[in-house]
Amino acid sequence: MVYDRILVRYGELSVKGKNRKQFKNALHRAIRNKLKPLTDLTFEISRDRFYIILNGISSTLVTERLDEVFGLQSYSLGAKTDNDLDAIKKLALEVINEQYPNQTTFKVETKRADKSFSYPSGEVSRAVGGFLLAHTDNLKVDVHNPDMVLNIEIRKEGSFVMAGATRGLGGFPVGSSGRGLLMISGGIDSPVAGYLMQKRGVAIEAIHFASPPYTSDRSLQKVIDLLKKVARYSANGEIKLHTVPFTKLQEEIHKEMPDNYEMTIMRRMMYRIAEGVAKNRNIMVLANGESLGQVASQTIASMNAINAVTCMPIIRPVATYDKLEIIEIAEKIDTYKTSILPFEDCCTIFVPKSPATNPTKELCEKFESRMEFSKLVEDCIANIETIVIKDEANEGENDGLERAIDELL
Repeated sequence: MVYDRILVRYGELSVKGKNRKQFKNALHRAIRNKLKPLTDLTFEISRDRFYIILNGISSTLVTERLDEVFGLQSYSLGAKTDNDLDAIKKLALEVINEQYPNQTTFKVETKRADKSFSYPSGEVSRAVGGFLLAHTDNLKVDVHNPDMVLNIEIRKEGSFVMAGATRGLGGFPVGSSGRGLLMISGGIDSPVAGYLMQKRGVAIEAIHFASPPYTSDRSLQKVIDLLKKVARYSANGEIKLHTVPFTKLQEEIHKEMPDNYEMTIMRRMMYRIAEGVAKNRNIMVLANGESLGQVASQTIASMNAINAVTCMPIIRPVATYDKLEIIEIAEKIDTYKTSILPFEDCCTIFVPKSPATNPTKELCEKFESRMEFSKLVEDCIANIETIVIKDEANEGENDGLERAIDELL
């Protein structure tokens, strides 16, 4: 293997001004944590470069993990040699033969950061290009639309040859934007919302409302399995799940509230509970998978009536996505097949025939005055059970879930 390192590029972090160092350090920590199992790796960090030194480790093992790190714009496989033109030409040929044996067109781009190097950038590119043409059979130069671009960087510490760049996930390192509480039901949308929250640098905890015996243990296990997949992108491979015992409160809502307002009132109670948990956990923002207009509780009027119970910011990452766009992301992060398993959550029980699509805050408050809900909300918060969900890669495959998926699809 000719490659001895991987160059990581920062992307959006490079424009963060005075906070740039903080974001870069967060990315470095995220990369180191993700690569922790590969103990032979070492790292080289300079002002504008982050190198992962392979030390004989397969580059594929490393890049598979890099593809799960937010904040990373792109990366390139690379190799280092001396600041000598003949050495650069020889290494370039090795890179071409290993990485692109079947490509036909190329161009060479050179950056000379070390101005003491004898040859200017353009001359290096021409010399390397000519050498490659002379020592290969099928290569041609195409400066406009090449099959591959060979990048050469000449720096004081040595010369680096890289072929191509692989796009990373982008966004910000998880945790660099603070912490959020994700309301997760077990459907398609909320795991995608959790993924997108992490992409913008928010470290998430999750809250789930369980109503046994109306909801089953398999419904809760479904949420756990979804979070195992979302935890793959977290800073430490873990997400805390807070499970709310929602049965008594939901039964009281079903008993006391008008049928068409039952869903709206239920959501208002969920927000009260979520806010209480968030404050106890020093979390400053709530998040969920609501998509505008998708169901009755997700109209603008419904959102306005439901939001009125909290002053805490609520982020809805998929609010403007249509269902097919959400499904596309769910398939990408491997949550879709789990999300469509038919295990009921609390939002699918006691469903009214004609839920209000244009509820008002005033009517909600009027109906809620008929019941003593404060103690029930406090009991929900006091009796929450919290577990730590680990990235499924660290837990091993869930054979039972895989069998369930195979049976149902």
